[in-house]
Amino acid sequence: MSKIIVLGAGLVGSAIALDLAHDHQVTLCDLDIRVLNKIKQKDDSLNIKELDVTKESELQSTIKEYDLVVCAVPGFLGFNTLKTIINSGMNVIDISFSPEDFLPLNALAKEKNVTAIVDCGVAPGLDNLILGRYNEKMKLSHFECLVGGLPKEKKWPFCYKAPFSPIDVIEEYTRPARYVEHGEIVIREPLTDCEYTDFEKVGTLESFNSDGLRSIIFTMSHIPNMKEKTLRYPGHAEYVRVLKEAGFFSMENIVVNGTTVSPLDFTSRILINNWKSGEAEKEFTVMRVTVKGENAGGQNEEVVYDLYDEYNPETNTSSMARTTGYTATAAANMFLDGLFTEKGVFPPELVGKHEVCFDYILKYLGDRNIHFNKNTRTLS
Repeated sequence: MSKIIVLGAGLVGSAIALDLAHDHQVTLCDLDIRVLNKIKQKDDSLNIKELDVTKESELQSTIKEYDLVVCAVPGFLGFNTLKTIINSGMNVIDISFSPEDFLPLNALAKEKNVTAIVDCGVAPGLDNLILGRYNEKMKLSHFECLVGGLPKEKKWPFCYKAPFSPIDVIEEYTRPARYVEHGEIVIREPLTDCEYTDFEKVGTLESFNSDGLRSIIFTMSHIPNMKEKTLRYPGHAEYVRVLKEAGFFSMENIVVNGTTVSPLDFTSRILINNWKSGEAEKEFTVMRVTVKGENAGGQNEEVVYDLYDEYNPETNTSSMARTTGYTATAAANMFLDGLFTEKGVFPPELVGKHEVCFDYILKYLGDRNIHFNKNTRTLS
C-alpha cells in the first residue's frame, strides 16, 4: 500500500481519490474544507487536508511525505503547481491540462530524477495513448480524434452541460485550433469545419475544430496529418458562434449603467445555470480515435477505437470523471507497480509506446467497465 496525495477535490480529483483509496493510503487536498468533508463522507478511509497550492513552500513541505502526487488542480494553476512538484523531487501524475506547454519541464524533471506523466485523462490522454502504441506498430500517415462529453437530455438551445465552469468551456471555443496537414502546422478558427458523424447509442453528432492536439504536434511531428475535433449535438456550434461573433466572449471591459463589466464574465455568469451539470445528471462521453498508415505487412490500414461511457448511478460518478479520473489512477497504479520507470516529463503517447503500459491502462479501465470497441480494415 502506497501513500498518495491528490491535489484538487473537484469532480475529477474526488473520483481519483475515491478510486485510489481502494488500494492505497490517500490524502485529498483542496482549499475548500466543505468540499473535502462532503467527499470524505463517501469513504471514511480518505484523509483530507486544506491546502493552497499557490503557497509554494507549504505545497513542498506537504507532498514530501508521500510516494506519489496526483495533480488535479484547475488548468490555470496547473503549470506552476506541476513545476513546484517536480522541483520538490516528487513523482507525479497530472491531469490539470494547463494551457502552457509542459514539455520544457522535461530537463528539470530529469535533473530532479522525477517521473511526470502529464495530460493523463480521456482527451488529451487515452487518444494519445492509442496513438503512441500504433506509432510503434505502423508507419502512420493520419491521426484523428473526435471527442465530447454531453448530457443525455437535450435542452434547447445549447443541448449541452459541462462538469466545469463555462469560462473553461468558452476558452475551448476561442483558442485557435492547431492541426497538422501535409507535415505543416496550420491554424483553424475554432467552431468551424462542422461535420456530421453517426455514433452507436448516440446518433448523429457534429464535430468542429478545437485545439486538442497539444503535445503530439511536437512528439509525433513525423506524422503528416493530425487533427482533433470536439463533438456536440447538431446546432450547438452555430449558437455559440453567434455569441462569439456578437462579442459576448470579449475580455475587454465595457461600462453598463456606470458599472464596469467584462462581456466574458457576464456571459459566463448567465450560462452557468444553463451549462452547469447537476451532481447526479445523466451524461455520457463519446470518443472516436482513428489512425491510418502502413502496417508491418506493407498494407495500408485503418484502425478505429470507439469509446462510449455513461454516468454511473451506483457510485454517483459522472462519465467525464470516470474516463478522465480512472485513466489517471490507472497510470498511478502502473507507475507504482514499476511498469514505467523513465525519468522526465511524459505525455501519454510516450507511455503508450510501451505495449505493457498500454495493455495495463486499458485493462484497468475495462475492470471499471470502460471499454473501447476496436475495428480494423485494410484500405485499397
